Amino acid sequence: MKLQSYWLDTAPLFTGGEQEPVSGNVDVAVVGGGFTGLASALALARRGASVAVFEAGRVVGEASGRNGGHCNSGLAHDFGALAAKIGTERARAYYRAYDAAVQSVEDIVVREGIDCDFVRCGKLKLAAKPEHYSKLARACERLAREVDPAVEMIPAERIRDEVGSDAFFGGLLQKTSAQMHMGKFGVGLAEAAARHGARILERAPVTAIERRGDGSYEVVSARGSVRARQVLLASGNSTVGPFGWFRRRMVSVGSFIITTEPLDPALLDRLVPHRRGYVTSKNVGNYFRTTADNRLVFGGRARFAMSNPRSDEKSGQILRATLGTVFPELADARIDYCWGGLVDMTADRLPRAGQHGGMFYSMGYSGHGVQMSVHMGEIMADVMAGKAEANPWRELEWPAIPGHFGKPWFLPFVGAYYRFQDLIH
Repeated sequence: MKLQSYWLDTAPLFTGGEQEPVSGNVDVAVVGGGFTGLASALALARRGASVAVFEAGRVVGEASGRNGGHCNSGLAHDFGALAAKIGTERARAYYRAYDAAVQSVEDIVVREGIDCDFVRCGKLKLAAKPEHYSKLARACERLAREVDPAVEMIPAERIRDEVGSDAFFGGLLQKTSAQMHMGKFGVGLAEAAARHGARILERAPVTAIERRGDGSYEVVSARGSVRARQVLLASGNSTVGPFGWFRRRMVSVGSFIITTEPLDPALLDRLVPHRRGYVTSKNVGNYFRTTADNRLVFGGRARFAMSNPRSDEKSGQILRATLGTVFPELADARIDYCWGGLVDMTADRLPRAGQHGGMFYSMGYSGHGVQMSVHMGEIMADVMAGKAEANPWRELEWPAIPGHFGKPWFLPFVGAYYRFQDLIH
């Protein structure tokens, strides 16, 4: 079993990076070589801007290449609950932003010819308890009426047509969701940005950003520095670099994933005949999908802990046991990959994008970042061109999280709370 991301291990090598130290002037310096940074670099370079992307490790080496592989429509929230809090019109706009985000991913895949197994397969939210089904049914009715006609309830008596397991009691199907190979997409996105003229530097952690008297920025990295007219921070909750203001506003939560050996297609036809993306309705639930080479990718917040090799392996053992409970036929399946990644959560689980200290930023995707990070990369190219109204998150304030100074000491308590909620609801 490899303690590394299946997506990264099976992706092609990125060959378009800068090999020499960087210097000189650019229109935009982008900090972070994940989906946000690369999508913005591609959009900017296509418009003729000079762009330098600084990535501390390898492109898409963190959240963009370490996730569960889902590219979903819809919010992380219950639509009705969010509408009650912020108003129906804003909730509708946020929901539609995620629909647009999935389309942004597909548009790039098609336009740039990225071979990444992209497919619109739908997302099925599975009721883990009988009482969860009625809540999903109410959510489905409101979604269909107010924002998304492409939703459907799968009742308990038909759920085995969707999932070959006795663990679920119906589900909510959102038909426009997608999936793809994250590593192939990420490398393809980086190659496309480089092909259009963006300079991409791997192993180039940014150590300082200084604003000059003329309003430009000196961006200093381990591989040289540039003078930039604008800066886009697409670094997520990075522990590297001068980004303390952002670290106080996000909590990184570990999410853990295992991937099986290639399975008999006939077995998968029994277990997941429609090859959708699946997520369970518990607070501490699971998500799963298949791959093009017939593996099952199965993940969740198995432990409320940070990701490191020891933590990943412990979480993998929990996930393997859960996999065998959900699908007894896979109890003895070989596990080829086990890894973890950090999900950058904001307090309200909504993304943040805008300006701070004159620099632009987009981050905090809260577990729904595959599609929104790509979309916001493109959107921020518009925002930097003066179209502030293009940013769907522009009205959101972003206060610091009380008692949080960068290290999430409170994660075990959060985990205990959500597990208790799963017991009583």
